[in-house]
Amino acid sequence: MCVYTHTHRGENLCGWFYFPFTLSSTVPRQRPWESGAQCGEGQNASTAVMNGGGAHYHSEEESKQDGGGDTDGGEDSNEQEVIVIQDTGFTVKIQAPGTEPFDLQVSPQEMVQEIHQVLMDREDTCHRTCFSLQLDGNVLDNFAELKSIEGLQEGSLLKVVEEPYTVREARIHVRHIRDLLKSLDPSDAYNGVDCNSLSFLSVFTDGDLGDSGKRKKKGSDLEQIDCTPPEHILPGSKERPLVPLQPQNKDWKPMQCLKVLTMSGWNPPPGNRKMHGDLMYLYMVTVEERHISITASTRGFYLNQSTTYTFNPKPANPSFLSHSLVELLSQISPAFKKNFTVLQKTRVQRHPFERIATPFQVYSWTAPQVDHTMDCVRAEDAYTSRLGYEEHIPGQTRDWNEELQTTRELARKNLPERLLRERAIFKVHSDFAAAATRGSMAVIDGNVMAINPGEETRMQMFIWNNIFFSLGFDVRDHYRELGGDAAAHAAPTNDLNGVRAYGAVDVEGLYTLGTVVVDYRGYRVTAQSIIPGILEREQEQSVIYGSIDFGKTVVSHGKYLELLERTSRPLKVQRHDVLNEKDEPVELCSSVECKGIIGNDGRHYILDLLRTFPPDLNFLPVEGEELSPESVRQGFPRQHRHRLACLRQELIEAFVEHRYLLFMKMAALQLMQQKANKESKMATLTVNSSPELTWYIHKTPLSFSPDLTNPTLTCLHQDPKSREVVLNACKAVGSISNTSFDIRFNPDIFSPGVRFPEDSVDDIQKQKQLLKDAAAFLVSCQIPSLRIGISELITRCAKHIFKTYLQGVELSALSAAVSHFLNCFLSSFPDAVAHLPADELVSRRKNRKRRNRVPGGGDNTAWASLTPSELWKNIVSEAQSYYNFTLHCENADQVVEKYGLQKITLLREISIKAGIQILIKEYNFDSRHKPAFTEEDILNIFPVVKHVNPKASDAFHFFQSGQAKVQQGYLKEGCELINEALNLFNNVYGAMHVEICACLRLLARLNYIMGDHHEALSNQQKAVLMSERVLGIEHPNTIQEYMHLALYCFANGQLSTALKLLYRARYLMLMVCGEDHPEMALLDSNIGLVLHGVMEYDLSLRFLENALAINSKYHGPRSLKVALSHHLVARVYESKAEFRSALQHEKEGYTIYKNQVGEAHEKTKESSEYLKYLTQQAVALQRTMNEIYKNGSNASIMPLKFTAPSMASVLEQLNIINGIIFIPLSQKDLENLKAEVQRRQQLQESGKSVEELTVDGPLELEDKIPMDVNVD
Repeated sequence: MCVYTHTHRGENLCGWFYFPFTLSSTVPRQRPWESGAQCGEGQNASTAVMNGGGAHYHSEEESKQDGGGDTDGGEDSNEQEVIVIQDTGFTVKIQAPGTEPFDLQVSPQEMVQEIHQVLMDREDTCHRTCFSLQLDGNVLDNFAELKSIEGLQEGSLLKVVEEPYTVREARIHVRHIRDLLKSLDPSDAYNGVDCNSLSFLSVFTDGDLGDSGKRKKKGSDLEQIDCTPPEHILPGSKERPLVPLQPQNKDWKPMQCLKVLTMSGWNPPPGNRKMHGDLMYLYMVTVEERHISITASTRGFYLNQSTTYTFNPKPANPSFLSHSLVELLSQISPAFKKNFTVLQKTRVQRHPFERIATPFQVYSWTAPQVDHTMDCVRAEDAYTSRLGYEEHIPGQTRDWNEELQTTRELARKNLPERLLRERAIFKVHSDFAAAATRGSMAVIDGNVMAINPGEETRMQMFIWNNIFFSLGFDVRDHYRELGGDAAAHAAPTNDLNGVRAYGAVDVEGLYTLGTVVVDYRGYRVTAQSIIPGILEREQEQSVIYGSIDFGKTVVSHGKYLELLERTSRPLKVQRHDVLNEKDEPVELCSSVECKGIIGNDGRHYILDLLRTFPPDLNFLPVEGEELSPESVRQGFPRQHRHRLACLRQELIEAFVEHRYLLFMKMAALQLMQQKANKESKMATLTVNSSPELTWYIHKTPLSFSPDLTNPTLTCLHQDPKSREVVLNACKAVGSISNTSFDIRFNPDIFSPGVRFPEDSVDDIQKQKQLLKDAAAFLVSCQIPSLRIGISELITRCAKHIFKTYLQGVELSALSAAVSHFLNCFLSSFPDAVAHLPADELVSRRKNRKRRNRVPGGGDNTAWASLTPSELWKNIVSEAQSYYNFTLHCENADQVVEKYGLQKITLLREISIKAGIQILIKEYNFDSRHKPAFTEEDILNIFPVVKHVNPKASDAFHFFQSGQAKVQQGYLKEGCELINEALNLFNNVYGAMHVEICACLRLLARLNYIMGDHHEALSNQQKAVLMSERVLGIEHPNTIQEYMHLALYCFANGQLSTALKLLYRARYLMLMVCGEDHPEMALLDSNIGLVLHGVMEYDLSLRFLENALAINSKYHGPRSLKVALSHHLVARVYESKAEFRSALQHEKEGYTIYKNQVGEAHEKTKESSEYLKYLTQQAVALQRTMNEIYKNGSNASIMPLKFTAPSMASVLEQLNIINGIIFIPLSQKDLENLKAEVQRRQQLQESGKSVEELTVDGPLELEDKIPMDVNVD
């Protein structure tokens, strides 16, 4: 397996290097370069860090818990720690055989191994793998830090010395050469292997933007820019071609160096040849059609005299003995020598982010038809155990549980320790996710034998590679009372969410299982690490905490209570008593399903965390219980197909925050009443957000902690009346404490079979009410803020049906079945008929009734009887029963007509959700004479993987601090903190991660705001490449990144590139969601402005008028966004000298500004001035026209001002619509502003009202300072 690694050089991307082996998995050997090194598989659907941090849901206390974040020292201590681990680098000389010595910048923290990887990536030394580095004749230890090597200093000469091969080293060498030969081949990315994924940015930028930054001149080259977009990108076009999704990259044209490179059939060497040093034999066919047999020996590679049918291992004459396979082949084949040199030059010219492996596998739902070529490494991977070099410990499988738990036990007292720990956790987890995915596919494909082969298929369990696999079916009616198979299907994802939550809290001494949930070919597989000793005893003997029968019998354990108590505050879980089978109270600090097992290793494990979060009562009808009026009004509670519906952690956090605000308002209102001496009109207290109350909260300084974990009104504990204020506020919001805000949930409320002691009736009632309030909050506050996605609902319903449909399909009919389903789902062809496999391939033996033994080996043909009308009836029925949504349609054409959806969008959604890969070509969905899809159009079925995503806590805290500084206006300090966050993210995750992408995006924006446009371009280019690689080429985030990059390109004078990027973004948005989307207005405004800048006025108007229409539809005709759109359209009409139209649009904008912000506002005044200017121009034009009509050719015409828009004015408008406004301020104004801010802070600290503050006179507007703001 290929892996990549990096050295600690901050943002120096050249520090990322390739090496074809992995290192020991034992914890003491965890090294800095291992982060993200070995690829994992499975794309995580959610992004954890967004620009603004709004989507990161683990709260601060989770990482502080038990040293997990160790942030008590604050920002400064973190910065000091970072400085400690950044020693000054130095330069050494490297002397490799056959090359001139070259200089290499290194860091004292780096390992010797990292210099190995540098050499294996360099163009002139990449063909070497088996060598040592020597200093003054002494061999350097690969795992030694450079600072520990005696005599190594600035200018030292390190010699590369060739070492003898072993079988392992020879295999590594062959694999490395194969990877070099395939380094430009995208087939691994299309096939979803080895963490390769697609990127197309370079197609639109003609390579690296940094090199092309000075190509364009701002003025003289405008005429040469081809601004015409393809027809399908223009507003109003109904054409949605699929082929442009993956444009042809010229670098991917096959550059053949060898025709065949494979293992010889004469392997392994016989005993007598082993004693001559033979390790293995290779068979090759050169481009010149020369068939050769090669021996890999301890001394290197040479030609032998064997042929296909004759074994003669003796060296040929000449033998061309070479230490490197590349050197040998360069002597034998001139074509190899020439093409390999060109190939490596092209490889090293590519941006490093195009070739670094991603931490988890990303799959593409489309791919071209690629030729299947011979590949010895791929073949070997498929048909061997891959032990020896892919797994870390030769001859053994990895003990996943031990690795996962040992990494969590690493020290975490200071920043370097935490970085090492988090890096190790992330590394092992990505390896585990990859292995679990591979194993899950093997289970469903029938390649793993069950540990209970005598049982029915759905009840079978498997162990492979020290991972336990189970299927998502209700085994032995375990979930019968909770919904049977539907509950068994939902339970693994609930359990995974629980594992994720407890893992984020990260309590020392409490362990969870490595867990991965894989959906593949219609089956759900749960893969878990194995608790030591669990397979040797009955479950009843093992469980010492919790219940194995949903609460009928319950046990508890002091140590577990102690450990779980430390998770209860961050997870909002209330400690509570339940009754056991003897009616005795048993204390728990989790749901009853949560089981505690002490493994043979002495660790305290918790598992079955499916009820970590409280139930969603909207989908859990309980006899005798009535929900709040808000829920009842919307038709809740509704019967769901299972009883495991629970509230998401994000919803719990939002609800608690909402309650915290109510708590503060309640306390403030009571304080106000006390200050008003209990006036009679204030006697009745209500919790609301009246204008008076809001004013009071904002104007009254209160001393309280903003930390939601323990917000206490400290100023209120001075007397009994004040304590009463806190007590009343606590009661009002449902706090479990009477002295501070502390909301927690009892996860066992409404669990069937769970009983509570009589003395806890009051608490239970409070908890029931809290759950009802949370359910009401969900439907009344959270859901209304979401857009209903009809396409999402339809494709989810189709996925549910497709899951069951696939389970009955045998492997040989898979492509036929999938294409038939897609035809029924999307094709207008009414009589879609399935193509069954050819008769001679269908088994007609009598064992058809024999019980099926393989999970993915269904052998019925019921799938072939599905019709389009039947499928759409099922989709309508599923939408009604699962989502309570009525779809008024009987086929795909009606869906398109009624809801304005696109078939290509539905195809993309169902393919991604179900793991289908289709051939990239143009599909005729609307033909009524033939189906859209054939068997040949279905290329693959991929797994859809869910797993925990370990976090880099310190890096994220730096990121948040940087964002806070930026929001306060301290751009330079914010930029430094974001840079530091980037270094730490790189340290933990490696170079590729979604959080690094967010970091780069924010850095680029800061660079741009601070005037460093070139650096902004560089960082945003990295962000785009990374988004394409880790999220997908048409992910919504990727589209946004393209838009930002286009802005920075325009600012750098690269107008043609900016347009190409914007056209690409528009194409992708059309593909993903169609033209009718609010974000399309921003994109079209950007395109229109750039076209205006290059004087393509008619084209510009098409895009700007479309943006105006979309803004009016989604934001209302009186919105400020609409006013800005009118202004942009008016500017283009002015440039066309169509002043009447310009006046009409600017008047609309002026009216909106006047009504929304008043006549005195700057925007209204600007619009008024522009209206006057347009009126003058219109009058001047009319006079001129009248003069021409009157006097003909003798007319004396005054010259009219027809000025092309300046690039500066266009850029200013681009900045405004993208949320960046530069406010003019002089240096004196800046100083006054800073002094004013400090004065306000001092006054607020002393308790004075903000109303008392005054500004010392007007500000003079001279220079400009930037602010990052939203327009509307």
